[in-house]
Amino acid sequence: MNRINRILQQEIEKRMEPGKVMLLFGARRVGKTILIKAIADGFVGKTLFLNGEDINTHLLLQERTAANYKFLLQGVDLLIIDEAQNIPDIGMKLKLIVDEIPSIHVIASGSSSFDLLHLTGEPLVGRSKTFYLFPFSMEEMIQIENVAEQFQNLEQKLIYGQYPQLLGMNSKEKEEYLLEVVNAYLLKDILAIDGLRNSNKMYDLLRLIAFQVGNLVSYDELGKQLGLSKNTVEKYLDLLSKVFVVYRLSAYSGNLRKEISKSSKWYFYDNGIRNALINNFSPLSIRNDVGQLWESFVISERIKRKHFHLLNINHYFWRTYDQQEVDLLEIQNQQITAFECKWSEKAAKIPTALAKAYPNAEFFEINKTNFIRFILRLE
Repeated sequence: MNRINRILQQEIEKRMEPGKVMLLFGARRVGKTILIKAIADGFVGKTLFLNGEDINTHLLLQERTAANYKFLLQGVDLLIIDEAQNIPDIGMKLKLIVDEIPSIHVIASGSSSFDLLHLTGEPLVGRSKTFYLFPFSMEEMIQIENVAEQFQNLEQKLIYGQYPQLLGMNSKEKEEYLLEVVNAYLLKDILAIDGLRNSNKMYDLLRLIAFQVGNLVSYDELGKQLGLSKNTVEKYLDLLSKVFVVYRLSAYSGNLRKEISKSSKWYFYDNGIRNALINNFSPLSIRNDVGQLWESFVISERIKRKHFHLLNINHYFWRTYDQQEVDLLEIQNQQITAFECKWSEKAAKIPTALAKAYPNAEFFEINKTNFIRFILRLE
């Protein structure tokens, strides 16, 4: 099987420098370990690779002193710590390492941002750069699938997603793998937090979100259905976003009275995970949620594009109280680009209110015929 080079690899390698920590975040099983090993393979110098889930790594780093780290890292040019969120006080330890050994390069990866970002944020101000890895993007898949094959395999991607390990699997194997990820790995980092024991409620919340992809989410209504408070629902969704299962799309408003400004939509980074949660891997021809799958797929591809190429773009949806709406707005340097995701053949037009309020906005329809153009668009 051909290896797919991750776009982030060259972005990280370009920014690596002594005394800086490269922080790599992403869900479990999206290929973080393979990526950092590929970076290590191309690095000129001595590399030390540590696993944050290994008790020996904890013992090595336990003594937080300059003398200990200088002794352990003598002659090491690149230190890599995988699953670093499992190491107590990792932020302070990384700060001490780069402060006391200014010649060393450091990469730390984590499958959750709530621990690692919280613990590294303050200690590593000015000493770190953050990157986010997700399942394969269509832009990355072009390395092994030409444009014609991208079209042919589109249904598979809408149903099973693009987790790296799915390559070469048949449909049954893909289903089994995705169900394993959902049952064994999805909430592993969240459930490790002391005091959080209500995993069944969190799974139920995820399933409700899975059925509501692309719709406005009411935290009050979700709370009533689950027997949870509104604040608990918001807390759970925040945690789920920090382990890269789901992400929130906020409403965009230029403060026009007709625009919805305080609502949110929630999407899954990967359709395969979403479909595994509701245990529906049926073909598109007999599904009633194809529009949701398509919208989620297109928006996640644009999210990946932003993070893989480190673009300064903000994403929103747009809607007015009289039901005019656009699935996705991208704001870059005050330029608004609007995208409407349409699986059906019915052509979409720019909403009148959007055109009037933002006359310089660009508007595009992304459908199953032209999607390659927009998903691979890099300008």
